[in-house]
Amino acid sequence: MRAAPPPPLAAQPFPLSRLLGIALDALRTGADERGGPLPAGGPAAVTARVRATLGDVLPETGTGQEEALRTLVHLVAAGAADPAHPLCAAHLHTPPLALAAAADLAAAALNPSLDSWDQAPSASALEAEVTAALAAEVFPRASRPDALVTTGGTESNQLALLLARERHGPALTTVVGANAHHSFRRAAWLLGLPAPVTVPTPRGVLDPATVARTLDGLDGPVLLAATAGTTEEGLIDPLPELADLCAEHGAELHADAAYGGPLLLSRTHRHLLAGLDRARTVTLDLHKLGWQPVAAGLLAVRDPADLAALGHTAAYLNAGDDTEAGLPDLLGRSLRTTRRPDALKAAVTLRALGRSGLGALVDLCMERAQDLADLVEKAPGLELRDRPVLTTVLLRPAGADDARVARVRRTLLAGGRAVLGRAEADGRLWLKATLLNPHTTPDDLAQLISLVELAEGDTDR
Repeated sequence: MRAAPPPPLAAQPFPLSRLLGIALDALRTGADERGGPLPAGGPAAVTARVRATLGDVLPETGTGQEEALRTLVHLVAAGAADPAHPLCAAHLHTPPLALAAAADLAAAALNPSLDSWDQAPSASALEAEVTAALAAEVFPRASRPDALVTTGGTESNQLALLLARERHGPALTTVVGANAHHSFRRAAWLLGLPAPVTVPTPRGVLDPATVARTLDGLDGPVLLAATAGTTEEGLIDPLPELADLCAEHGAELHADAAYGGPLLLSRTHRHLLAGLDRARTVTLDLHKLGWQPVAAGLLAVRDPADLAALGHTAAYLNAGDDTEAGLPDLLGRSLRTTRRPDALKAAVTLRALGRSGLGALVDLCMERAQDLADLVEKAPGLELRDRPVLTTVLLRPAGADDARVARVRRTLLAGGRAVLGRAEADGRLWLKATLLNPHTTPDDLAQLISLVELAEGDTDR
């Protein structure tokens, strides 16, 4: 018996076009079935639906391309927490621009790998141009800043610590605030560095006087990690003052601007990042306030010589004679070997929207956060933690204890009605709304307030 012909390849345009139509239709029908920001019923119900639909994961005889694509894309869409829904506002999880998603599809179809030039000629050149341009946004006064593409803030922060360790050795002390991202502690563990010295942040940001006392008590090389957009509250550490302290104490400054970094594109709000360019390294994520599909992270470096520590040779990828002959060496551009061309979607977005277009999206989300804070302040049964700095708003039912706040959040999740996060501040638990959807309207925010009030009432029953 003659074997069946192999399925068509992605880069063949006509089969991909037909399959794309099926996938888009399944995304629509799945969202229609879900009917809200996430599926109702909680983990057990979602798992049961997945198992019932999936059946045999690896059947002896396949169901065919169209059925498999339609069924499973519909399944995942129906069971998604949809960041494009205005009531899905829990995390730093952004609705991607359709334009960026289309560019990502093209990248997946071409499937270049940025571990050697002969696998990604144009993609590697494009990445070099995009990273240089974005690094210049972070370090406008540096002569030749550069940036590496990463999977996000966790990898970028780890790279920053690695580069600092290679400059100073394993005696490097990392100083972080209690408000810092958890990735610093994990990175220190992975890199064999001492556990970070943690400075209390009772007001949510690093206090320069407390940092100064901490630095006074330390010997040897020190890396201070500041945050421009904390995960819990969206706050920005006092970057100019912290940079001054680093200069006085001979320490180095790293800034985790994974959340707040894209404010650089906003004429209205970029002043909030004053002092960012005084860091030696800066973490930046475009899959947050950049509206890119995951992943789209960057580590920007003021001095490209720092990247020499990542140099690595594998003869089949970057042989010395090839490099001398002019073939770009890509292995020193990442800790990973196989890498997707994630710069393509960013390049398409930057070209299409420009600085003003992206800055306007940032400004819209900042405005919506202020709108939500206004609504919370006017709601007699709710309490606002503080006016938002970025796009994070913390709220809670007035007079509720932490257990009740947690139940309100889970009630909304179980009903599939709204997705809110949780955050700890001033020793209490808060509901967290992270507003990254520029299509969210004031009416959507009013509905979110009503749902919180309704869920709070439901916990009495």
